[in-house]
Amino acid sequence: MSGKTLSQILDTAEETATGPRFDVPENWKQGRTAYGGFTSALMLAAARGRTTDLPPLRSALINFTAPVSASPEFVVETFRQGRNVTTVNVRALIQQQVAAQGTFSFGVAQNSHVAQACPAPAAQTPEQTAPLFPPEMPRLPAQFFENFEACRIEGDLPFAGAERGYLRVWVRYRDAEMWDRPEALIGIADVLPPAVFPICRRPGPNSSMTWICNFLSGAPATRDGWWMMETDLTAARDGYSSQVMRVWNTDGELVVEGMQSVVIFV
Repeated sequence: MSGKTLSQILDTAEETATGPRFDVPENWKQGRTAYGGFTSALMLAAARGRTTDLPPLRSALINFTAPVSASPEFVVETFRQGRNVTTVNVRALIQQQVAAQGTFSFGVAQNSHVAQACPAPAAQTPEQTAPLFPPEMPRLPAQFFENFEACRIEGDLPFAGAERGYLRVWVRYRDAEMWDRPEALIGIADVLPPAVFPICRRPGPNSSMTWICNFLSGAPATRDGWWMMETDLTAARDGYSSQVMRVWNTDGELVVEGMQSVVIFV
């Protein structure tokens, strides 16, 4: 792993009148833009830094509108700080144009009789699972992926011409300083390739447009930084795809469920 870690970037933010400014180094990019989970983590950090007494994160709605190719300016606005839920909006600006926007909802725990689980599918431990990308690969498919360790549980790699768009893996940050940070989950939850890629027969560019994540634990924790993640293609047509994404901890508890819209040029 080379370049700055996410924890280093978060710890060295430059404060401005509207919000923090973070570095966007090459090792966190995919092509000409920053990795979406990285951008989302920076926006969450900006929201947390400008709003006091926030309860746990419960939901995030992310819009990727233009390449985050340089260090953006973050503009933070608290939409409402209520008794139960606080909603904070963050815009990432590049040359005064919105490149990404995140709306984060933070909520206090409720005294509810309702409890519904979604246990993780059976899997071997990360230590028993082979790397997602073979060691003999000359380079990883995107620069940012060098910041993570990933082991494949089931599913197909991109551009395999598979019948189903599905992949399930174990993933963690190589930087152990990120394992317990508030921005860790949103920063890692977008790490897998688009779910449509396994059914593609040839490579091609893609771009995430919108991403919604629901956070199902007020204090998510896991063993040794490992999270089980899956991405599952629901439908694809006319160059646009929809996928469901889930994250479990090592105890099999679902901690994140999301949906993402991806445009594909292939």
